[in-house]
Amino acid sequence: MPTPLRTSFFRYVAQTAPEPDGFEVGHGKGIYLFDPEGNAFIDCISGIAVSALGHGHPKITEAIKKQLDLHLHTSVYGEHIQRPQVVLAEKIARLLPNHLNCTYFTNSGTEAVEGALKLARKYTSRYEIFACRNAYHGSTAGAESLRSDLDHLAAMRPLVPGVKHIDFSVFDDLECITEKTAAVIIEPIQGEAGVILPIVGYFQALRDRCNKTGTLLIIDEIQTGMGRTGKMWAFEHEDVVPDILLLAKAFGGGLPLGAFISSKEIMQVLSHDPILGHLTTFGGHPLSCAASLAAFDIIEEENLVENAARQGEKIRAKLTGHPAICEVRGRGLMLAIDLKNPNQLLTSVNDCKAQGLLVDWFLFNDRSVRFAPPIIITDEEVEVVCEKMSRALNVQ
Repeated sequence: MPTPLRTSFFRYVAQTAPEPDGFEVGHGKGIYLFDPEGNAFIDCISGIAVSALGHGHPKITEAIKKQLDLHLHTSVYGEHIQRPQVVLAEKIARLLPNHLNCTYFTNSGTEAVEGALKLARKYTSRYEIFACRNAYHGSTAGAESLRSDLDHLAAMRPLVPGVKHIDFSVFDDLECITEKTAAVIIEPIQGEAGVILPIVGYFQALRDRCNKTGTLLIIDEIQTGMGRTGKMWAFEHEDVVPDILLLAKAFGGGLPLGAFISSKEIMQVLSHDPILGHLTTFGGHPLSCAASLAAFDIIEEENLVENAARQGEKIRAKLTGHPAICEVRGRGLMLAIDLKNPNQLLTSVNDCKAQGLLVDWFLFNDRSVRFAPPIIITDEEVEVVCEKMSRALNVQ
């Protein structure tokens, strides 16, 4: 029988799909989510890579409460000096290569994308943007215009103009980038395509092409950043550095926060001709910045980047070879489990839920299970997760 809350959810909350997941959350602790009856489920999607430190981490809760007692929103972003913003911007600069030293805080990943596109066009005085096919960068108008799936976009036209597409990891397509190109926006690992890793050398070739043509390289680490892939930033795997870096999801420590980050030279073009070239009211909210600072401290103090790399290897080793699995693909704890029978994808997601595992699927991949548990997961918890996953797939 539907609960009153469930009934109100379908009646009053706008839906994004005809049949949403509908999992009713009671509370969360660590890697677990609990329904109102107290049944435990291991969260193996982390709110789509947001809850990287699990649920209810005491250090994040403490940081939020401390800031709550000081102040909340005071003025539009960029006007008042707020300690959490400034300290977080300094922290980010210390963790990134030298020229990524100026941060513009936003509320979300898609807003970071929008700001980066405006920045690239303003700085280069160019119009053309290249994105990769099967990439997802958000759902606001500019970010949506970067998508390549025409069936989805047909109902959203007209799109923001000037966007063209190349194929991920196809070296020949890099020749399309010319002196007319303002920027290339790319994920270091394609997320919604099903955790697709780049071919060795591709990112270096892309970096070289952008250097040759004066094109800005925007790397979207909204899903891959904050240690998820076994490095603090996934671009470190490729030994390249972007001109503009995008962060969100886990960046906020569980609260809404995004950012686009570049050099002071590039970023300052938004402040003049005209002034107020990019605005946000709530970007860099002090509560979110306080939570983000705590998240960085936790990741460093608890060696969670190394933990993500180690636990990801264990999961791949334990699940590879299962008769229902074709491949376990990814880096760190950003994983896709390819099924031999793609017709079993939705059934597999439901069977995992019956075993107490919350997993998901991808937008542009119809044969893979999304698997991204919190990077705090322990050796013992990995054993339990793999046992449950194996049992769920054995049901078929």
